[in-house]
Amino acid sequence: MNQSKSQIAYHYVKERIARQEYTPGYRLVLGSIAKDLDISVVPVREAIRQLEAEGMVTFERNVGAHVSMVDDTEYRYSMQSLSILEGAATALAARRLSEDDLRHARAVNERMIESLQDFDPRQFTSLNQEFHKILFAKCVNPRMVTLVESEWGRLGHLRASTFTFVPGRAHESVQEHENIVRLIEIGAPLGEIEKAARRHRSATLDAYLIHEHPDETLGLPAY
Repeated sequence: MNQSKSQIAYHYVKERIARQEYTPGYRLVLGSIAKDLDISVVPVREAIRQLEAEGMVTFERNVGAHVSMVDDTEYRYSMQSLSILEGAATALAARRLSEDDLRHARAVNERMIESLQDFDPRQFTSLNQEFHKILFAKCVNPRMVTLVESEWGRLGHLRASTFTFVPGRAHESVQEHENIVRLIEIGAPLGEIEKAARRHRSATLDAYLIHEHPDETLGLPAY
């Protein structure tokens, strides 16, 4: 049986989501998809509606369609865990960081600020990971570092897509980075450093939840 044009578009998009060619947060441009398939936009729109009903695509008025976050619950759990683990690891590494380490962290953060002009969520996330690794790599508890890296690995491409959903969060993030570096630099109490690092991580989760689940109030408490 021949497939309808909307079914062709449906399977075309669905297969690319499954192969992660279209990753979470990826903006689906209906006109481009229609051009690739040499069909009109109408059947593509029908396919997108079907994928939206299945939870694979999210559509926002005046914004368009994007690939939904995969395994939303696991993302929440990992981000909540990371806020605690990374906060503690950063505090436990603080007294061992040299001036060169802090200079390096600031240099990475400057690159992140520069990238905001032509924002690429994946590049920003890669730099973000590099920045935080500098701050906790010298943690006195190596198991803590292993746990943080394990959660990073568990998040995989989901973490890399967060700033696609909430790009405005990137501007806040780089400011918070400077605050954490400054606290380490002035020798602030470790509890204050941990608190700042923890709030920094949980704020990204909260921004995502507000965007994707505005009716929910789930988020980490402000310690």
